[in-house]
Formats: sequence, structure tokens, C-alpha cells
Amino acid sequence: MNITYKYNPNLKFIKEGIKGNLFYDNQFVFDKEIERVPYERFWKWMLGKNPQGREKKADKWCPQVIKNNSFVEDKQDKIVWLGHSSFYMQLNGIRILTDPIFYHVLPVRIRRRHKLPCSVATLKNINLILLSHGHRDHLDVPSLKQILKYNPDVEILCPLGFKKMLQKIGFKKIQEAAWWQQYNFTHLQIDFLPAKHWNRRHLLDFNKTLWGSFAIQYQNKKIYFAGDTAYAPHFKEIQQYYNYFDIALMPIGAYKPKFIMDWAHISPKEAMLASNEMNVKNFIPMHYGTFDLSDEPASEPIQKISKYKKEERLDANLHCLDVGKVYLV
Repeated sequence: MNITYKYNPNLKFIKEGIKGNLFYDNQFVFDKEIERVPYERFWKWMLGKNPQGREKKADKWCPQVIKNNSFVEDKQDKIVWLGHSSFYMQLNGIRILTDPIFYHVLPVRIRRRHKLPCSVATLKNINLILLSHGHRDHLDVPSLKQILKYNPDVEILCPLGFKKMLQKIGFKKIQEAAWWQQYNFTHLQIDFLPAKHWNRRHLLDFNKTLWGSFAIQYQNKKIYFAGDTAYAPHFKEIQQYYNYFDIALMPIGAYKPKFIMDWAHISPKEAMLASNEMNVKNFIPMHYGTFDLSDEPASEPIQKISKYKKEERLDANLHCLDVGKVYLV
């Protein structure tokens, strides 16, 4: 048994008593033990029948795309959904992309279901890329290469373990962080925070790299980008430190079947509970509609979160963005 704590010695911790991320037997863990979904559950999923199979096949819903090249031209603070967990953000003069994926995850099996609102060449003068973790629907090498082509000086803020991979792609400015560390950046305060998830890109690299979420603060505004996460006590822990968030970008899709997904993804109900726990004022859904990753019908996540708001169970204002629609911060 080999237990160590990993962190970036060049970044400060924002919370007292934090040693870094637990690295247990050469793997990052969420809490205090190695956690994996038993393989028999995957076989059950692969060989079993989706009880919503007919409903899913009949559900052709897809996010509406607003063709828009103009959102990069003015200086207003804004958030623009590009699909899945990819956002363009312009905050305090800083241009940010989150988890950019512009193409198919797997061209045969996991295809992008809608187009981008603009060409990739439009996304110029990007200052930062926030990468929450290494799964291929969040860290997409072809998309990163295209961004680098038009933004050679862009800086990446990411979890521990990705520096060598990103340098190989061609990035020169990279900051890795452990949970509760603050990146070195002058115009915005950006903190890397916990999430309950996991990582793997290849056969033998399970949890060799970290994952997490982000808090962005400036001019008394607080924005939370959740990345990928299951429902767990970290949401209350984050709230205890930040008190509230003006805006939260929260995942709501890829939650069925529950016996596979709930250890790593939140359902719309759990996203609602997490938002309420963090005292979120404005809730922007993400991680739904762009790719077919799970068993629920395409429109179900957005229908459910809209239902919770209608029933006044979601405390925050709900903003279901079309792809390419500008949300002013």
C-alpha cells in the first residue's frame, strides 16, 4: 500500500488543513478508498434491455443552434453554450473555453448531434482553456489542436497529471492544480475544486490523472463550472467556503441506468439538490443533448429540470440556453 498526497507546489491552497489529493496505490481517489463500478454491472448494461428503448428511439429532440459569430466581437461579459460541457465565457476582459469538444467523440458510435454556432476559426484571442478532466467528451485532442492553431499563446488550467500530454499537443502555458488550489492568474480568481468522478483514456491509466470543478470570481461575481460529477458531500463543502454562486454551469445528462451512472454523474434531480445546497442564483444546464452517452431519451434531462423549476423545487433561476445564445453575466 502506497499513500501519498499530490499537489502543485507553485500554487497556494485556499483552504486550511488541505494536504493535496490522496494518491492511493498510484491512483487518485475521491474520498479515502479506491472505487470502481464492478465489471458485472457493465455487462448487465451492455447485454440488458433499455426499459426506455422505444421512447428513446422515438425522441428526436436536439438542442436548437443559433448561428452566431458576433459574440466574440463585443466586450460584454457573457456566457455562450457551444454544446455538451463546452462554453465560451468572456469575463472581465478574459476569454475562456471550457472542456472544448467540437467534433465526434467516436465517429462511429458517439457522434455529435448538432453543429457549432460558429466556425472554430472564429474562436480567436482565447486566453484560457479550463479542462475539468480527461474523458474524451471533455478533453478532445483534435479540438485542442484547432484552438491552439488560432490561439498559440492560450493557457490551460487543468487538474494534476495532464502537463506531459498537453505539451505533446503543443501547449506551452499549462497550470495543473490539486483540489482547493488557486491558479496563478491576475484578472480573475480561479480555484480548482472537488468533484466525484474518475478518469481513463487508455486501458492502464485508470485514475492516474485528477478531475474536478472550477470556481471563477471577479468583481463580487462567483461562477461555478461543475465539470463531471456524481452527487456527493462536496457540494455542501464548496458552499461552506463560497456561501453562494451567482451562476452555476451544471451537468444534467447521462444518468441512466442508475446502477452504472450514479457513481459518476448527477441526474437532473441531483443537480437540483446540488444547486440548492450551493445557494446558486442562476442555473445553466449542460452535458445533455450533444452526444448520446446513456439510456435516457434525449429530451428527458431538460424536461425534468424544467419540471423541477415549475414545481418551485429548484431555487435558482433556470436558463436553458440554445447553442449559440448569449447569456449576459
